[in-house]
Amino acid sequence: MHDWLIPDWPAPARVRACVTTRCGGVSVAPFDSFNLGDHVGDAPAAVAANRQQLTAALGCQPAWLSQVHGVNVVAADPARVSEADASWSATPGVACAVMTADCLPALFCDRAGSKVAAAHAGWRGLAAGVLEATLDALALPAEEVLVWLGPAIGAQAFEVGAEVRETFVAQHPAAQDAFVPSANPGKFVADIYQLARLRLAARGVTAVYGGGFCTVSDARFFSYRRAARTGRFASLVWLQD
Repeated sequence: MHDWLIPDWPAPARVRACVTTRCGGVSVAPFDSFNLGDHVGDAPAAVAANRQQLTAALGCQPAWLSQVHGVNVVAADPARVSEADASWSATPGVACAVMTADCLPALFCDRAGSKVAAAHAGWRGLAAGVLEATLDALALPAEEVLVWLGPAIGAQAFEVGAEVRETFVAQHPAAQDAFVPSANPGKFVADIYQLARLRLAARGVTAVYGGGFCTVSDARFFSYRRAARTGRFASLVWLQD
């Protein structure tokens, strides 16, 4: 639909996935126009209309989350909004959905097409282990898991303090390669995609695709760092028979 993204990964045919953009919908500035976030100050009626449009376009039911930058993973349930940052499903027609505007969306499936999951990984959630928690919830052999990394803040735009670098390096010394000193003293630019791949590889998951986006510089996407008052786009994955 419009200019939505379809992940380029070798997922089984019954695994479907997409990433929405700003295009479409009814929200007005600064949420223009396909904002799916109901927590950012947009008119509730506009968000509801956008979500209805999404459901109709996908032909499945998204399971929305109340995201808190944590590591809680729940079974996707369209009938309730759980406080969590990842969900999984083995039920056809139920879409795992995460909303982002610079944080990293990660979509999961297995080679057999029996389970899917979606995780929201800002740097706090990534450091706390949300990707690892999602793998634990899927309970699949690492060699059977495929992961696609969706649109997130790019390395050139993601400036962080030394404490963020120290948090990641303390857990995985190789993470130091994902940080480069920035022009500002004591600051670094971080590659969130490299950090995610490192953590997944540490769990034996090496079939990782996607990456290379930058929500800050790509106007198709909402970006909190570009404009603090903005909407959210969604990354979704589901099973379809």
